[in-house]
This record gives sequence, C-alpha cells and structure tokens, in this order.
Amino acid sequence: MDKEFIRSAIIETLRNELNTLSSAALASKLEATDENNKQEGKYDMRAQSAAYLAEGQAKLAADLAIAIEAYRTLSLHQEPSPLTTVGSLVTLSHKSAKNVYFIGPTRGGLELDIKGTPITVITASSPVGRELLNKKIGDTLLLGKNTWHIHSIN
Repeated sequence: MDKEFIRSAIIETLRNELNTLSSAALASKLEATDENNKQEGKYDMRAQSAAYLAEGQAKLAADLAIAIEAYRTLSLHQEPSPLTTVGSLVTLSHKSAKNVYFIGPTRGGLELDIKGTPITVITASSPVGRELLNKKIGDTLLLGKNTWHIHSIN
C-alpha cells in the first residue's frame, strides 16, 4: 500500500476538518461581536460564551495546522523497515482478522478507508502505538484480551 497516498488522505482529512473548524470559529467570533448580543443584564453571558467558544475553536484550528505540517514533513521510508517507527504502516493479524495501523506523529484516532481497506491512525504515545514501536514482523502483542501478530510492516 502506498504510504504517500495514505499521507495525502490524512492531510486532506485534516484540511477538511480545519476548514470546517475555521468557519465555525469565524461564526462564533461574529456572534460574539454582534450588536444583537450585547449584554442585557448582569447575568447575560451570550457574547462572552460565544467569545470563549471562538477562542477554543481558534486554538483547535492552530493545532490542526501544526498537525498538517507534521504530516507534510513526515519522512516516509520507501523501503520496508525491519522495525516499526513513526511513519510505518503495520498490519496486525489475529486468527482470520486483520487490522491496519499507520503510526503518525499526531492526531491519532483518524479512521480512513483506503481502497476498501480500513486504516486507523495511531500515535507512538497511544497504548497501541507504545506496544507497536520497535517491533518486527512475527512479534506478538497482547491488545485487550487477544494476541495479535505483526503480519507486515511497510
């Protein structure tokens, strides 16, 4: 599976999320500064709540921009590596089940469908990521109650 294609899909997903969040932050900012949201009493918090929301969304947008840059600059090894690292695409197998993980620098939890194959993005700091780092094909991991085998590393 082409890791460049996976990286592009991750970046596209993050950019879409950033665009949505940026629009929401702008709407919150406009609401916070709207003339109709002026305080009508000492307990009226509409404008202040909208301002807090806009601030939080702006911080999330900044985090997304950093994540996009982290993926854009991530070094992807073209040759299969003997050990799992950040940037590895790892297939785990348990009986007849297979799970595919991409170890990314940030934003774990993204779920992609690449040509019919579900891929979950994890980070090295996640529980599964910590278990996977520096492993080789054939190694086993105990995830939950099941023992998984590293089937492939790309």
